This record gives sequence, C-alpha cells and structure tokens, in this order.
Amino acid sequence: MSADEGMRTKRSRVSTGDELPPLKIPITRTLIVAGAIASRDYQDVHHDTELAHQKGSPDIFMNILTTNGLVGRYITDHFGPTAVLRKVAIRLGAPNYPGDTMVLTARVEEIDGDTATVRVVGANGIGKHVTGTVTVTVPAGGPSATAAAEGQA
Repeated sequence: MSADEGMRTKRSRVSTGDELPPLKIPITRTLIVAGAIASRDYQDVHHDTELAHQKGSPDIFMNILTTNGLVGRYITDHFGPTAVLRKVAIRLGAPNYPGDTMVLTARVEEIDGDTATVRVVGANGIGKHVTGTVTVTVPAGGPSATAAAEGQA
C-alpha cells in the first residue's frame, strides 16, 4: 500500500496533489471584532476604526489568531471530525478588512501514512492574506482511536 492509499477521510481517499474546494469567507466587522475578543487580542486596530485610522490603517483588520482559527476550520471541515491538526505554520500578508471576502484554497503536498501536509493560501481583494502549511492526521479508527492514541481513552 502506498502512502497515498493510507490516507482516508470521510469523503474518500486523499492523494498528493489533490486540491481542496475553495472556501469563501465574508470579512465582516463582527467577524474581525469577535475573533479579536475571543482570542483576547484587545489591540485597538482590531476593533476601533478611528484609532486604526490614526495608526495609518484604512480600517480595522483581522488578527492572526482569527486567521489561524479559520485556516484550522477549513482543514478540519474537509478532512472530517476525526482530523487532528498537528502543526499550523502560517504567515500573514495583505490585511483582511471589513467588506472584503477571503477565499481559502489548499493543495495536498505530501502524505505519510495517515498524515498529510497541506499548503494553504487565503486571498482577498488586495492580495494573499495568509500562506502556509498545515499538517493534519486522520486516524483510521475514528474519534475513539484518536483519544486512545493520545492517552485519553
């Protein structure tokens, strides 16, 4: 059995080179502010338009922790409820401002048994907001196998 044959998801087999379906995320003020509050990031540029203007930004913008969460959601939504994020390595580029849409896309770069490395890009109207890789494991035995493997069974 090849490494590609070992990787299974709730949808089907996953192979190196597979592209995930795009995910469009409307960037709203509510999403930006709620993400900042949820991640305890109280920097004014994430919730106060006037202070963001004073600091040279045309508007408030999304923080990296919200972006990280959206990237994780994108991967786990695709790979299913037993997917375990092992590593998320992202870099921010163009800011996500309210009124724009971020489109996440991804490609499976490598498969090793039940673990895949996925290249992710999130682009908005002004460029690439986020780029990086996510390492995800999809245990063959489902949620109980995941808990047992982590000593939680």
